[in-house]
Amino acid sequence: MEEKQPKKVLSEQERLELAAQLDKDLDAFISSLEKKRYTEGWPEDRWEEEMAKHPFFMQKSPEPGEELSPLMEGLQQLKYDPQENTEQELADTYKEDGKFYMQHRKFRMAVLSYTEALRYKVGDAAYKAILYNNRSAANYMLKNYRTSLQDAQKALELNPDYDKARWRAAQCASALDRFELCVELCDTILQRDPTNTAAVEMRKACLAKKAAQQRDSRKEARQEREKQERWDRLVTELKKRMVKFEERKALDDERYLRPRLAPLEDFMVSCDENGVLSWPVVFCYPEFQTTDFQQQLLETTTMQDALEQLFEEPLECDKAGLYRAKKVNVYYENRILGLAYLVDKSKTIREIVAERTFVAFQGTLTFYILVKGSKQEESFITQTRIPLKIEY
Repeated sequence: MEEKQPKKVLSEQERLELAAQLDKDLDAFISSLEKKRYTEGWPEDRWEEEMAKHPFFMQKSPEPGEELSPLMEGLQQLKYDPQENTEQELADTYKEDGKFYMQHRKFRMAVLSYTEALRYKVGDAAYKAILYNNRSAANYMLKNYRTSLQDAQKALELNPDYDKARWRAAQCASALDRFELCVELCDTILQRDPTNTAAVEMRKACLAKKAAQQRDSRKEARQEREKQERWDRLVTELKKRMVKFEERKALDDERYLRPRLAPLEDFMVSCDENGVLSWPVVFCYPEFQTTDFQQQLLETTTMQDALEQLFEEPLECDKAGLYRAKKVNVYYENRILGLAYLVDKSKTIREIVAERTFVAFQGTLTFYILVKGSKQEESFITQTRIPLKIEY
């Protein structure tokens, strides 16, 4: 057996020296603390923010993805731990979470909470019906009416006597314009409670909306039918006149007949009930590099009459006063052939368009007006034109 060493007995002098050294060491430790910044406490400039993160003092629950303190993580694990709680207890916990989020108008979080609660196998159908109805309410507040309706209907499957779910389903059906379903639900509500004025008003409003929608549908169908009739009539008349267009699909697609110039884009060539066409027309003045527009020129109008109307007011740029119906010539271009043609001013627009050499462009008639015998007219006639390679 090992022999114990005898305990050393300090002399009075040694005891005093040891005490003095301990005091010195303690003073040095305290001095070193004063030089170091304390990092484990709450900073002075944001102690309220840090305090609010503590589970005992926080006033709102953490947001998804927000970093949690170790204490909060421990509390949450305890609260949601499947080993510490039964499935019914976990469902109750998430149900209470959903209620909390609903009260604070955080409807997306409420949907997630009720969804989590529904994951657990609880045997009470009425309890599950409440969860579905509560999730339906949260989705309704988010305007997810289709999903809200599905949840409300599921709640009714589980509990056919659930009036709150039936009313929620009626609200969703109304918002989705499912009129028959809404009326059916309202009728069931009124059978159970004939004094329910909200259901009476909703049923009345639903029937009124249904009638208005049917009326609008009939109106839209009639307008579409009339539009098609106008298009068919127009195409028939254009084919009858054998009008040629640069665009191959002009008589197959309305988009190719619609003018692209801003002053004319709302005035496509049209045909009245008597088969008379009205054309959007561009009058160009090469001398001044400017244009005039006629949005709806009847094809029964002669070019002479069109010019008289055009020059009722003198052109602002015509300082010499030369642009008069009798003093000008009118031309059109056949860009496919690369040639310009003089217009007989006594002819109607219909007769001019019917000429084999006339080709319309983008559903628009284009004419060039020049003073007779002027240098500008000679230059226009003699300029080089490159034919377009278009085959019909």
